[in-house]
Amino acid sequence: MIFEYAFMDQIVDILTHYKNVAVVGISSNPEKDSYRVAKYLMEHGFRVIPVNPNLSSWEGLKAYPSVSAIEDKVEIVDVFRKPEAVLEVVDDALKVSPKVIWMQEGVVNEEARQLAEKHGINVVMDKCMMKEHIKLANSQR
Repeated sequence: MIFEYAFMDQIVDILTHYKNVAVVGISSNPEKDSYRVAKYLMEHGFRVIPVNPNLSSWEGLKAYPSVSAIEDKVEIVDVFRKPEAVLEVVDDALKVSPKVIWMQEGVVNEEARQLAEKHGINVVMDKCMMKEHIKLANSQR
């Protein structure tokens, strides 16, 4: 139980201190989770940086083919990819030194977690950034 509280404190810290979010695997389809979560984050004060090699833009924002191609500061890398693709995403993200690798619900990759943590990067796995932000907002009412 102590671990869960510590973990929740880490999530609160992440959601309140970091605002630049690279959304890896973002979709242009409004029905997809990556689209809905990114849109929510934008509407709640986060700066979304779309990452998808198949898009040139998303909602009027320049899309990047990879995290390492982003010219601006990246604090959170929010990953909407299959678990087996996450290690490659983390390896690429190391080039921009993010503070957090966030793997969405259903995405768990221990090897990627270990690589990120070895480089001093916080890791959240199997959690939805939007749902966690909603929980935080509701707890502050």
